[in-house]
Amino acid sequence: MKATHLDEIYNRIRAIDMLKILKKRYTYEHLAKLTNLPITVLNRYVKGHVLPSAERANELMKIFKKKFDVKKEISERIKFDKNGYFDNTNLVTDVLLLKLIANLVAIKYQNQKITKILTVATDGIPLSTFIAGELGVNLALAKKSREAGVSKFYEVDYSHRTTGVIQTLYIPKNELTAKDRILIVDDIIRSGVTQSALVKLVNKAGGELVGIFAVVSIGGTWKKEIKSVTDRAPEILVNVKEPETS
Repeated sequence: MKATHLDEIYNRIRAIDMLKILKKRYTYEHLAKLTNLPITVLNRYVKGHVLPSAERANELMKIFKKKFDVKKEISERIKFDKNGYFDNTNLVTDVLLLKLIANLVAIKYQNQKITKILTVATDGIPLSTFIAGELGVNLALAKKSREAGVSKFYEVDYSHRTTGVIQTLYIPKNELTAKDRILIVDDIIRSGVTQSALVKLVNKAGGELVGIFAVVSIGGTWKKEIKSVTDRAPEILVNVKEPETS
């Protein structure tokens, strides 16, 4: 398919985003050597004063792919405290990194005719929003409480084995339909119970589950939980071992 003028503009903007990500790791002097471009030109790109040409954007993208390992970047941001809790702040608040991950996900699922991205409030929202935007579809948001003004919900009870506390996920019935092809998105999978609850919401609505995506998975106990509700194995960017606690 021939690229449109809009596709070309989008690719030029994406090249600037990639350059901004590299700028976090390299000085302008180093970037000048990598790209063979003057520092003044790079500075104008990074600050958004000018767009690179389509040809130069393609060259910048090639350099980015050689110099930036997204999985390594994510792995370096994964930090656990002494109790084994994972601080995901560096993942869910970095807009440029989220845009990059969203682009990778969109490329993978672009031919799957997805109509809805489903996530749970709150940490899954930023990435899910970017992915929905990349695919040009709406976002369906499950919450742990019922909203005033909405009368009809799909709801699913679930519990974490470590606490035994029963929680409920709710989603308005008009947000998921039997016509939807749905991608579940989350930042982290650990026990798998939240994601399995989302799968059950999809089933209640009669929609079709296309896939499950998460940036990070911790350990492997979640596999059995998710397999109990779907044969769709989640796509994971980075898997880390369950941390030892003191």
